[in-house]
Amino acid sequence: MTTPSPAQQLASDISSLQTKIGSLQESVRLSRVRDAVEDLQTKITNAPQRIAALRAKGFVFEAKLEEQAAILAKQWAGVHPSISQQIAVQAANLQTSIRPIESQMTQLATAARNPAAARPLLSTIQSNVRMLEDKVSAAEKTIDGMYNQVESQFRNFESRLTEIEYLLTNLGEASFQLLPTEGGIAAVKAVWCKTGKEQKDDPEGVLFLTDQRLLFEQKEEVATKKVLFIATAKQKMQSLQWEVPVALLDTITTSKQGMLKNEDHIEIRFQPGAALEMAHLHIWRDCEAWQALLNRAKGREFDQDRAVPIDQAAMDKVKAAPTQCPSCGAVMKNVVLRGQESITCEYCGAVVRL
Repeated sequence: MTTPSPAQQLASDISSLQTKIGSLQESVRLSRVRDAVEDLQTKITNAPQRIAALRAKGFVFEAKLEEQAAILAKQWAGVHPSISQQIAVQAANLQTSIRPIESQMTQLATAARNPAAARPLLSTIQSNVRMLEDKVSAAEKTIDGMYNQVESQFRNFESRLTEIEYLLTNLGEASFQLLPTEGGIAAVKAVWCKTGKEQKDDPEGVLFLTDQRLLFEQKEEVATKKVLFIATAKQKMQSLQWEVPVALLDTITTSKQGMLKNEDHIEIRFQPGAALEMAHLHIWRDCEAWQALLNRAKGREFDQDRAVPIDQAAMDKVKAAPTQCPSCGAVMKNVVLRGQESITCEYCGAVVRL
């Protein structure tokens, strides 16, 4: 490998320094924090419209979403003017600080023909650049600190809005329909581990939680033809695999699995009368958070957190459902859900209209 000459090395160092100063000319404008503040401003402003869209698509829970958005907007309005002022002051000072460096670079370009004479000036500029970079970093941290609490609160709030949008998108694409007055609560990508341990061919899809049911829908592309282990043809598989009334949820346990213990698993055991005894699922969200959701649904806590009240007529219809089969006289143990039009006697098969 050929060792570069002093002139070649100097030219290389000057080129690297010019690149760094080019980035610094953008940094002293505090472009990163300007963009971050503008992005947060836009998202906070648009939050009420996002919530209105969720309500229009049928999300009836979390009655305080609108209030939370208003509180965040008020907090942001309290700090935004001072943040904008601080950005303007700091950026003006930093832009003033870079001008001597730009003048020194002009001098360096002239002195570059004499590497020995140019080296001390190059070192001085490099040192000045490092100091200015530190000043930019300090200014950014100061400004970040002025709103990081509001930003953190909003990020959590925004994450929940995104989860609700995921729920409503998948409900809109689902192969099943919600019952009248039934409301979706949450949805998560999941694999149904049929044997209790995840296998290669286990169905992948979406686990849905409503205020009345827990449902798993297979929703994936499955290879129908392979050549040398490579899929050459696929078929979309989408169908409801099972559903269980939340009233029949029994014990819910969680575990972290996988080599790195970074896979979230949840195992749900059901009470007698459910379509299956147990369901083990690998889910793509925090398993303990989902355990809490299921327990809240089981305890009917979401009924107290509705933005739209439950239709009283639908509730009365459930209460009036027969407990004895009019055909065979057997005690009917069916879990009656709001919106059901009929129930079937498990003994004689008679269909009873509600």
